[in-house]
Amino acid sequence: MGALNRRRLLKQATAAALVSAAGTSEQQPASPAKPAGYNPYSAPSHLKITDMRACRIAANYDYPIIRIDTNQGVYGYGEVRDAGVEGIALILKAHLLGKNPLRIEEILRSIRQFANHGRMGGGYSAVDMALHDIAGKVYGVPAWRLIGDKVRDRIRIYCDTTGHKDPKIYAERMLKRKKMGFTFFKMDLYTSLVADRPGAVTDRGVATEKGLRYLCEYIQAVRDAIGWDVPLAADHFGPLNVKDAIRYARAFEPYQLAWAEDMVPWRNWRGLKQIKEATTTPILTGEDIFGLEEGFRTLIDNEAVDIIHPDPETSGALRETKRIADYADLHGIPTALHFAGSPVGCMASVHLAATIRNFVAMENHAVDMPWWGDLVTGPAKPIIQNGYIVVPDTPGLGVELNEEVVKKYLRRPGYFEPTPMFDELIVSGFHRGGPWWHYDEDGNYVYKLTY
Repeated sequence: MGALNRRRLLKQATAAALVSAAGTSEQQPASPAKPAGYNPYSAPSHLKITDMRACRIAANYDYPIIRIDTNQGVYGYGEVRDAGVEGIALILKAHLLGKNPLRIEEILRSIRQFANHGRMGGGYSAVDMALHDIAGKVYGVPAWRLIGDKVRDRIRIYCDTTGHKDPKIYAERMLKRKKMGFTFFKMDLYTSLVADRPGAVTDRGVATEKGLRYLCEYIQAVRDAIGWDVPLAADHFGPLNVKDAIRYARAFEPYQLAWAEDMVPWRNWRGLKQIKEATTTPILTGEDIFGLEEGFRTLIDNEAVDIIHPDPETSGALRETKRIADYADLHGIPTALHFAGSPVGCMASVHLAATIRNFVAMENHAVDMPWWGDLVTGPAKPIIQNGYIVVPDTPGLGVELNEEVVKKYLRRPGYFEPTPMFDELIVSGFHRGGPWWHYDEDGNYVYKLTY
């Protein structure tokens, strides 16, 4: 065969191969088959926040829940501090729209300026939870994995209880908690318990020495009921000053309390340090503090307390509270978590607690609400088992709202209704609104940005 014929045959074969390939490409998918376990939300570079909506659940302390939506269908839940309102988070919506929710630190830095102590830390904290929920779902990992290593598989829970003026009845209520499986307890020592006894309370609402002896009768009764070998903390002492608090704390010493909580306002770190140094009763505070630099660092650097007590729905939720706890641990100070919200915030706090090395226990304030756990699906039920909550290994926070139950307990009508009124900035730092009419450097009257 001549060279010309060989070239012609080769050319025809090449053309046939191209035609065959073209025909095949029309019949095959443009992308390769997706492997088993394919995550439909795995295009993180294209992920954008498109909305934030909210609802509020009626409870002992109302639960404001937010949902952050994205352009790929994945969403995340968060919770504003209990007894707050969802607007604390919704005012941040305009700062989130269009951003990639996986850039968690960048987003949190941008909204940190709008966070504050008490319930005003709730918006930032809710956003933090929702972002970690989204990121966990996108990457297929539990939220705890995004902030550290899991150092425990279950979280010890302590519960409060309702008081009673009769020490025996109060003790019976605490014993009931023990029979429910709890292993860590807290009681409230309101001055009102003894206010009707002659000579027990001053006109400032503070117990006298006689009144303190009466209050200690309650601790004694509870100790006798639940035992001396289990942790028992106390809270709600009234309007104490530093000297009052020292009297109280010393009176409590024989009962070996796990801690005395919020004896004076947290901003008074010098007073807290005085109290701590004057007693063997451990001193604890922190539930209303936002941020490490904004509040906890002063308490920790000055060793003003024995234990810190952040509430993740105020302190900054997962990422910021992890910073706070790690910093405290460097100073030998353990962390207990205050908490009184819904299962959404609860499970977010469980993920956090799983990564805290020097950890004591976490609060739950819904023991007497049988429907509390029904608000969500995902975790094993009951959520609290024998005084502990198991740390989830499912993606994100590991919870979904049970829509039917949530709608039954809404504070007001509206289940994640549209929130267009929050699409424009409501709170802001330095913000240039756009062009304006003025003379520019060349003397032209213009409507534009120049300087």
